Amino acid sequence: MKFLIVGLGNAGNEYVDTRHNIGFDVVKAFLNQHGGQFRVDRHAYIAEIKFKGRSIISICPTTFMNLSGKAVKYWMDKENIALENILVILDDVNLPLESLRLKPGGSDGGHNGLKSIQSCLGTTNYPRLRFGVGNNFPKGSQSDFVLGKWYKDEVALMKLKIEKSVEAIEIFVTQGITFAMNAINNKKFSL
Repeated sequence: MKFLIVGLGNAGNEYVDTRHNIGFDVVKAFLNQHGGQFRVDRHAYIAEIKFKGRSIISICPTTFMNLSGKAVKYWMDKENIALENILVILDDVNLPLESLRLKPGGSDGGHNGLKSIQSCLGTTNYPRLRFGVGNNFPKGSQSDFVLGKWYKDEVALMKLKIEKSVEAIEIFVTQGITFAMNAINNKKFSL
């Protein structure tokens, strides 16, 4: 069994620790827990690990968010990974900070990374883990908000949700999407 875990974000120091890069942060935490090391390769930072008999390729695209699909398509094809064995992790302003939502498919919800993946794959039917970042911004300031750093009072909850996201990845690859959805969907995470 082979899986592709994709963390969405933007490469570059100015994007480190921003809401829009939470996909990168979740994948890094997953790799830290399982001894994976990134290397730079075509369109992405990539790491490969074995976990409970599964081969897991993790990528963080270096193409910038709006072209994430290029990296996903390249590595999916190169590694011959089935669509249902892909998991894309992203920030979502439509979900409150207390929420994580795992789905087997669906709309892009206005997220440019998902728009790019949908365009490159020609489908919306691939699993995604949406990491709620809330929408605590004035009208017209969404870009500044998602490209901004976490507020001090959000950091502890954000770190807890990263841990829960890592657990969700482990469940996804070992027991399937339904078990993973049951573990995190419709839960309110708090400290």
